Amino acid sequence: MRRPIIGVTCMNDTAASGGPLMAVRPQYLRSLEAAGAVPLLIHLTDNLDLVRILYEQCIGILLPGGEDVAPMRYGESPLPELGLVDVQRDAVELALAGWCREDGKPLLGICRGIQVLNVAFGGSLYQDIPSQLPASLDHRYNTHLRTYDVLGHPLHLATDSWLARQLQTTEVLANTMHHQALKVVPPDLRIVGHAPDGVIEAVEGVGEPFVVGVQCHPEHLWQQAEPRWLRLFEGFVAACQN
Repeated sequence: MRRPIIGVTCMNDTAASGGPLMAVRPQYLRSLEAAGAVPLLIHLTDNLDLVRILYEQCIGILLPGGEDVAPMRYGESPLPELGLVDVQRDAVELALAGWCREDGKPLLGICRGIQVLNVAFGGSLYQDIPSQLPASLDHRYNTHLRTYDVLGHPLHLATDSWLARQLQTTEVLANTMHHQALKVVPPDLRIVGHAPDGVIEAVEGVGEPFVVGVQCHPEHLWQQAEPRWLRLFEGFVAACQN
């Protein structure tokens, strides 16, 4: 079967030399390759017409992790605890999510990606878990460790969710490296996963098109720490082949 082309958005970054850099963490690309896809990098630009041309080459879109989503995108003012934002990346990824929604293309969001999905569908975010949900777990556990393939907490999945069927479990261990989280989830997304403290960790689209978002970083886990996470990428690729 022909490998589907799946678009992966880049992030603006800074090289060791101090110059600007546009990049994607290779674990996303390796995960898609292992699942049978061909990743296509979508660079960040203010010209959304060019982004649309790249989008049209893709069967599905993966929105990866990164910096915070700007609160203006969901009608809030920034809190002091807000991290770095990238308004150019917000514009590109929200456009991609909207096009996928309109066209029924499969869409997978990881970490920041689940937050972009939620905002694109009309939801909102907690800008900072420690200050807004002070009784929560340490959701930056792996960030503090600087090790991303260590399992941080269990993820509880709804028994009737696509994720539970695909991973063949209703509880799976995950890593955790985020300080924002989903707050109000819109009607076209369904909450299907929580951390033990109640923080939303997974959503799925309501209806036929494939829309899945996870708050953890499974691209760091499937090779050793928790092999079942490869099934997420395999299921996403299979949806792109249908």
